[in-house]
Formats: sequence, C-alpha cells, structure tokens
Amino acid sequence: MGNLNITGRTGLCGVIGDPIEHTMSPVMQNAAFRNKRVDYLYLPCRVKSEELGRAVDGMRALNIRGLNVTIPHKVAVIQFLDELDYLAGMIGAVNTIVNDNGVLKGYNTDASGFLQTLLEEGIDPEGKNVVILGAGGASRAISFILAERGANLVILNRPLELDWAEELAGNISQIFTSEVEALELNEKNLAKVLAEPDILVNATSVGMTPDTNETPVPRNLFKPDLVVFDIVYNPIKTRLLREAEEAGAKTVSGVDMLAWQGALAFEKWTGLKAPLELMKAEVIKALQGHEN
Repeated sequence: MGNLNITGRTGLCGVIGDPIEHTMSPVMQNAAFRNKRVDYLYLPCRVKSEELGRAVDGMRALNIRGLNVTIPHKVAVIQFLDELDYLAGMIGAVNTIVNDNGVLKGYNTDASGFLQTLLEEGIDPEGKNVVILGAGGASRAISFILAERGANLVILNRPLELDWAEELAGNISQIFTSEVEALELNEKNLAKVLAEPDILVNATSVGMTPDTNETPVPRNLFKPDLVVFDIVYNPIKTRLLREAEEAGAKTVSGVDMLAWQGALAFEKWTGLKAPLELMKAEVIKALQGHEN
C-alpha cells in the first residue's frame, strides 16, 4: 500500500458484503485518499446477513466515517439507517453510507454512477428502449435512474425470481407512470426484446470471475446499433462484451461504473473532488494483475 502512515487521527471507511474477497473498492479508494492527502484508510469487511444490524451499530460505535454496501446487503441495510437520500429512498437500495456524528445516512451512488458513465460515453438514455437483465439491488438503481431520465424499460429476470422483476416493474410504472414490462429471462424473450432496443444492460453477475465462460445473451442476438453495458467488472471484458463487440455493437465496461460510483462515494465522505481517472486506472491495473 505504499507510504501508509496510520495515526490516532486516521479516519476509517470500508465496504461490507458477503462474499467480499473480489472487491476492488479498497484499491480504488485508498489510492484516492493518498492522492488527495486525506488521512483515511479503507478496509473490506465480510458481514453475514444475520450480522448486518450489528455491523451497522459497529459503524456508529467505532465512528467509521463511511461504508460502501455490496451484495447481498443493499436492500436489507436500509432498516438500520437513520436517514435516506431521496434517490436511495425511491430506489429502495443503498450502496453508500455516510456517518455524520452518529447519524447514518444512506445514498445510492450506483444509480448516479451508471448514468454518469452513459453520459460520458455520449449516450443519453432519454426516449431510448432499454433492456435490463436482473432485478436485484444494482438493477433497481439502474432501472429507477433510467426511468427518471425518460427511458423505456423492459426487465428480464430468472424464472425463480420473476416476482422480483414484476415488483420492480410495478414500482417504476407507478412512480413514473410509464409502462414497464417484466419478462422471464430466456432465449425466446431475449430474441423478442432485442429486436429493436437501443441499450442492453447486464445487471446480473453472470460472466463474473471465476465463471468467465458464461454469458446471459446468445451472440446471434447482437446488432451493430446496440449499446451493451455490462456492470460486471471482473474480468474487465466479459464474454458478453467480447461477443457484442465482435457483432459491431458499442460496449461499456463495468469498470467505468465502478469508478464513478466510488468517486461519488469518496466525495460524500471527504467533501473533495474525486480523482476519477486515477481510481479507474488503479482498478484496471489490479484487475489485469489478477488476470495474468
């Protein structure tokens, strides 16, 4: 970690999830703290679902300044917080907590990070047809921010959890008075919804290391005028993105969203502008190290 000098004044941030070994957030956030000369340290903590409430109490007791929240705690953590940001409350999922003198406030920087990544690529989702795969915490964030921006959505999920997709589609339809469809994630439905979409988002973990040979979409369904955004960032280029690229589609990597959501969290904890490009570069360097 380089010139790490921990003193009695060093502040603490971290990430909670289960599993947690795969997280790239410590690499990214500790580099950002060093770059901005912030006396903070960022640590990963594996927290089991049944210990979540106690972990959040521990955040208060230990005066931890900020936490990121990852799978599977993004929805369940809300009940243990004091306040919610408007967007996080609407989405019903939190990935960033700020501790202000014992008052814990939840935010969702996944949503803003996803949108910023699209806009940075020159893609405004307003009026676009978007197909979203998955209906978990990340999908909730992405679906809400896209609906708020004026996109037309279809959400596909595995048969076992189709009710999640139906509930999510119902919530969005109600809030934004736009018709959102929920369908079973299978090849027949994929072929139907990918006939004329503008953007496809994989918000599932399919294709993530170590299962890098998996993909949620058969390669014959890609078209050159499609934008394919995979939120999986390990590996940097998933099979989904490789095959989409081969078909001439425009691809967006999960690394960009990871860096943006991390940068937005950093800014909430420190009040400083995040070194976004550095954070992205550190993640890519670490991931390439894993792949070699």
